[in-house]
Amino acid sequence: MRLCLSGRPEAARAFLTTRPFAHRGLHGQGRSENGMMAFDAAIAAGFGIECDVRLNSDGQVIVFHDATLDRLMGRPARVRDLSAAELGAIGLSDGSAPPRLAALLDRCGGVTPLLVEIKADERWAGPLCAAVAADLRRHPGAPVAIMSFHPLVPFWFAWHAPQVVRGLVVTQRNKGKWRGRLSRALALWLSRPDFLACDIRDLPSPLARAFRRRGLPVLSWTVRSAADRATAADHADQIIFEQADD
Repeated sequence: MRLCLSGRPEAARAFLTTRPFAHRGLHGQGRSENGMMAFDAAIAAGFGIECDVRLNSDGQVIVFHDATLDRLMGRPARVRDLSAAELGAIGLSDGSAPPRLAALLDRCGGVTPLLVEIKADERWAGPLCAAVAADLRRHPGAPVAIMSFHPLVPFWFAWHAPQVVRGLVVTQRNKGKWRGRLSRALALWLSRPDFLACDIRDLPSPLARAFRRRGLPVLSWTVRSAADRATAADHADQIIFEQADD
């Protein structure tokens, strides 16, 4: 497989493999996923952080995984329809407000590595990408990367914010052999990624091997067991993990 890649120097993406990334922070035990308490716990433990982001009605980048509040906040409303004040008034299960990406970047202090997964439900996520890029510009040189399942997200960054390290998230779940190959080829051509975030259930894979042969990092998600860790140790360069007791 011929890879279309960014050509970014290795030193600029070295932070991707220095420490494991806590998936949505170190949540559990009273700490909500993607909440500031979970992120503080990850920082205190010396881990990197993986988070998810969406736009709210204010045009702010909010750290939140789902499109709606049902699962995490018990309300049948969409993140994009609510302001930061409205989201804060509802609150996460641990009592905190869903944090803004700007606040999480401040908390990381240019030291803690951060993976920002951009949740692009619509066909085009330009406004969300632009808002994320604006937050990242306030932290030049910070160890931060964006990534997405949607290839037009890293494509946007390649054109509008090429200084930002960008990755492609991939999975083979619910995809046929040929459909999967064609969609991956198109996604790689569009995104020109610096790294791959690969479903641990797909490892080992020819795509991951091809990336690693080129000296490009492969991260594995979501690692939850000793068996997952053993697989990742053989076939990836770093893990995005959740604690087994979460």
